Amino acid sequence: MTNPVLRSITTGSSRRSFIKRGAFAAGAATVSSSLFEQGLTAFGREGQDEKSGKLTRGDAALLRFAAAAEILETDFWVQYNELGGVQDSEVPGGKGNVPYTNALTVLDGDMAQYIHDNTDDEFTHQNFLNAYLVSKGADPVNLDKFRTLKGSSATGSSGILRLTNLTELTIDTSWWTRYRSDSKNPDFGDTFPQAVPTLAVGKHTAIPRTDADTSDPTFLKATANTAAFHFPAIEQGGTTLYPAMAQRASSTEVLRILISIGPTETMHFQTWSDKAGNAPPLAKVVDPVTKVSVTFPDFSSAGEDLKANLIMPEPCPFISKDLPICSVIRPTETNGIAMGVVKFLTDMGLFSGQSKEFFAVLADLAKDADQARREHDHDD
Repeated sequence: MTNPVLRSITTGSSRRSFIKRGAFAAGAATVSSSLFEQGLTAFGREGQDEKSGKLTRGDAALLRFAAAAEILETDFWVQYNELGGVQDSEVPGGKGNVPYTNALTVLDGDMAQYIHDNTDDEFTHQNFLNAYLVSKGADPVNLDKFRTLKGSSATGSSGILRLTNLTELTIDTSWWTRYRSDSKNPDFGDTFPQAVPTLAVGKHTAIPRTDADTSDPTFLKATANTAAFHFPAIEQGGTTLYPAMAQRASSTEVLRILISIGPTETMHFQTWSDKAGNAPPLAKVVDPVTKVSVTFPDFSSAGEDLKANLIMPEPCPFISKDLPICSVIRPTETNGIAMGVVKFLTDMGLFSGQSKEFFAVLADLAKDADQARREHDHDD
C-alpha cells in the first residue's frame, strides 16, 4: 500500500513539502491504496506549499489540522483502551489491566465499552479525513515520525512508542464551571474557576506507569479520577474546534464534514462529563513517584455551579449580551482557534518529551488552518 505522508520542517526553512513516510499508526484501519496513489504521485520541491488538489488552500488546511488533531486523539485513546477498555479485534493493541479497569468501573459499569467506542471513533475520524484529502488530490497528514515517547510499561500495554504523554498531565477543569454558568461565555473573554484545582497544577498521571502504580488502591483511584477529568477536558476541545473551523470553510462538502464530525465530539464530551461527576472524593493523595498531591472534591454536596448532575449546558450569553441567553457550545469564536487548541494541548503536558520539530510542525498546521478564509466571503 502506498503510504500517507508527513509534514515536516527543515532548518533554515519555515516550510517544507510533505515527504513519504511509513504506514498508518499501529492498529489503524487502512484506506484504499488507489486513493493514496492518486494523492502521492507528485510532490512539490522542498519549500513549496502542500498540495491542495481540488480543494481551496484554506479548506485543505482546515481538514489537515483536523486530521492531525484526530491522529493525536487516537494515539492517547489507544493508550487508555489498551489498559482500561474492551480488548477486541476492532481496536487491537493491548491486553487490558484488571486493577486499572476496575478502578475506572467505579465511575460507571460501562466505562470499558465507552473507552473502546471513543477510541474506535477517533480511528475512523483520522482515516476518513486523510482519505478524503487524498481523494481530492490534497496532501494528507502522517505524524509517525514523531512516535518517540515511551508510554506505560504496566501489564496490558502494548509498549509501542507514542505521540502523546498521559503521565505528566496538568488538566484544566474550568470546562466544568464554564458549562454550568448562565452569565458568562469565553467568547466574551470570561474566565472560569477550576472544578479540581489540584489537577491544574503539577504533573499527574492518568494511567498506571508501571505495575507499581496499581499496588496502592488509593493512588489507583486517584489515577482513574484523573483520567475521568482528562477525557472530557479533551473532548470539549473538539466540541469547540469543529464549529469554529466550519465558519471558515468554502466548500459546502467540507462544511458538511466539519459539522458532521463535530457533534460526535460533543457526544463524547457529554458522556465523559457525566462520568467525571461520579469520581469518588479523595483527600490529598500523593503520587509515590513525583510526590505531587491531588484532591478530588465531593461534588454531591457542592454548590450549584459544581453539581455533578448538571451535564446539560446552561444557557449563556451568545453573539451579543443584548440578546437573550441561549444554550450553546462555548467558545465558538473562530479567530486563532487552531493555535488555541495547540496551546491548550501543550499546556496540558500532553506532548511532554516531544521534539522541537514536532511543535514546529503542529504550529505550522495550526497557522495554516487559522489563515483559512471563506472564498467570496462578506459581512452579513
